[in-house]
Amino acid sequence: MEEELTPLDCLLPSGTQRICLIILNQPLNKDYLNILWRKALLKACADGAANHLYSSTAGDRDSFLPDYISGDFDSITAEVKAFYADKGCNLIETADQDLTDFTKCVAIMVGEIQRRHLQVDAIVTLGGLAGRFDQTMASVETLHHALSMTPLPMLILQGTSLVHLLRPGSHRLEVNTGLEGDWCSLIPVGGASQTTTTGMKWNLTDSQAFEITDDRRLEIKKTNLSTKNAHSGQ
Repeated sequence: MEEELTPLDCLLPSGTQRICLIILNQPLNKDYLNILWRKALLKACADGAANHLYSSTAGDRDSFLPDYISGDFDSITAEVKAFYADKGCNLIETADQDLTDFTKCVAIMVGEIQRRHLQVDAIVTLGGLAGRFDQTMASVETLHHALSMTPLPMLILQGTSLVHLLRPGSHRLEVNTGLEGDWCSLIPVGGASQTTTTGMKWNLTDSQAFEITDDRRLEIKKTNLSTKNAHSGQ
């Protein structure tokens, strides 16, 4: 069965996606935060993300109280931790160092969605794609873990980038919100895959894509990497 998703519906004030929101420990886009916060049925911060939420919402902090903050609490400041504790936010310490704070936060959120019987279309994460490269790769790793945690699509948003890990199967991604940029990429992670696309400027057919060889020749290779591609608008 074909899975359909409009990735940027979550940023439309008139969008219909029912979402839950996770904030990561990176600078926040206030416009994104305001839109996503209003829509989210459940809101969470992963450890030091609470510091950014606290500083970004100065003057209106009581309107931005997360349902929970989780992590090993090596990043959240004492002042911020005390503020949210006093406001009744649930602080969940997860000391396990085998998983990132992001992954552990997702696991808690999936459990809360089930416990509260929430009807959710997607889990949206704000942050996780800027700063250190290893942290960006850790965000991608969490998307892999999430595949076995929940059938819900997970989106990571930051700046001009949105990342979504596609499950094996057929997918239809709608790009008609007016928020889309000019480029998109398909990048295999975690293993080999067979990919065929339609609706892109340079479609992949049975995982064919352009590749630059060592002697600077442009060839067609059996690969499924397609960077700096674009949707055709059709």
